[in-house]
Amino acid sequence: MGFARIRSAQATPTSVHDIRVEADVHRGLYSFSIVGIPDQVVEESKDRVTSALRNSGFTSPKTEHQKVTISLSPAQLKKEGAHFDIPIAIAYLAASGQIKTKDIENTLFVGELGLDGSVQKTKGVFPTILHAIKNKIVEVFIPIQNAHEVLEDKNTHVYGVGSLREVVDHITGVKVLTQLSAPKRNIHRTKNEIDFAHVHGQDSAKRALLIAAAGNHNIALFGPPGTGKTMLARAFHNILPELSEEHMLEVTSIYSASGALENELLYIAPFRAPHHTTSHVALVGGGATPRPGEVTLAHHGVLFLDEFPEFERRSIESLRQPLEDGVIHVARAKGHEIYPARFQLVAALNPCPCGFRGSSHKTCNCRETDLARYDRKISGPISDRIDLWTHVEHVAYEKLSVAPVGVKTSEIYREEVTRARKFSKKRNSVISKTTNNELSSHEIQKIGNFEKVSYEIAIKSAEKLSLSPRGYFKLLKVARTIADLEESTYVLSQHILEALQYRKQENR
Repeated sequence: MGFARIRSAQATPTSVHDIRVEADVHRGLYSFSIVGIPDQVVEESKDRVTSALRNSGFTSPKTEHQKVTISLSPAQLKKEGAHFDIPIAIAYLAASGQIKTKDIENTLFVGELGLDGSVQKTKGVFPTILHAIKNKIVEVFIPIQNAHEVLEDKNTHVYGVGSLREVVDHITGVKVLTQLSAPKRNIHRTKNEIDFAHVHGQDSAKRALLIAAAGNHNIALFGPPGTGKTMLARAFHNILPELSEEHMLEVTSIYSASGALENELLYIAPFRAPHHTTSHVALVGGGATPRPGEVTLAHHGVLFLDEFPEFERRSIESLRQPLEDGVIHVARAKGHEIYPARFQLVAALNPCPCGFRGSSHKTCNCRETDLARYDRKISGPISDRIDLWTHVEHVAYEKLSVAPVGVKTSEIYREEVTRARKFSKKRNSVISKTTNNELSSHEIQKIGNFEKVSYEIAIKSAEKLSLSPRGYFKLLKVARTIADLEESTYVLSQHILEALQYRKQENR
């Protein structure tokens, strides 16, 4: 009988915490207790571990009439999830004297156990491996089903295990496992990919989406029902370049810790499209115990909100902070979290309840009171945070009946976006910014390279349109992106004039 200490970790979408799993075993009336603020899933670990031990050929605490105390520290941190099963089992086996291990002081274990001793897939493996590499942990044991989350490092060896017996055999030297290798980089676009070449007409909307993609600007598509707003938004995702290595690590860590990572690392910007009936908590995050929402799952990607005015008013208003700061604060009775939420908003909406205000194809039958109520659904502060507003018009039936000829594909658009981003990144590198939408008001004036006449046009237009200071600087940023698409060092008057077309006008 004795004591043992094992290393584990707990991953959240924003951080990874070191967890020490300590086991104290001595003879006495049988009991098995877990301390250290365990949640219900962790509490149930004692039953899973006991069955897994017995079915893996080891003796269980109940058979040996033992009093077992498992401590998960630091004690003040709430422990959640089933991934503590393996470290609890190994700590018990070492403390009870059933195994003699080699030095495992610098070894980390995570994984859920089945009742038969098998190891189940668990969440949070990818950020745990990153944490192990950063802290120079020598060995990491993970479920073999999570092998697609492996990153290679010369100092950290990762092993995938399928059963408790495999873990024990390795750490006791009976049978050494083969180290896992990082999976091949797999870049593929979304399923049922929509290409810009498949969209009939809508050249002005495509142009606006190109500008939005190049500068990482927020955009709203408005127009009558059935004109292709949703189709354009889904095609937009495929003209975005792949994520940088830094952004890939951030996004994959969020998805892994949230249990949303499927079978590969995320090199493509995420695309989230919650329905307008989605609850406020599901969209922005929260719950009794705070959890990330859709805005966080869209980090470094696209948040597409179709039927934008139909979302809850408080959900729409809660977008103010992430659109401005790239983070969202979630405060609840059981905790306060700050989640990353630097997404690109693509909103689609009808111009009125019936959808035909301003349409040349069909007459609007909305009452003035209905129009006023509908317009109030999107507040001024939210409208002001959207960089581009573009109308998606009805396409003539003649054009719909003929296959598009000579139109640019999404691949060509993506190449243009990539060139523009490289051009802007070179200029913005002096302040460590990647895209124009990230620039502050001071920074866009400092490094924007505006000609004097461009400034004059922008100022006069802002005065005439009564733009807010935020709207004025967004105008400058969009103009800078238009210049980047032409690889122009300076922002010219035509770039300002085109950017002005995308500011929201009255009754849009």
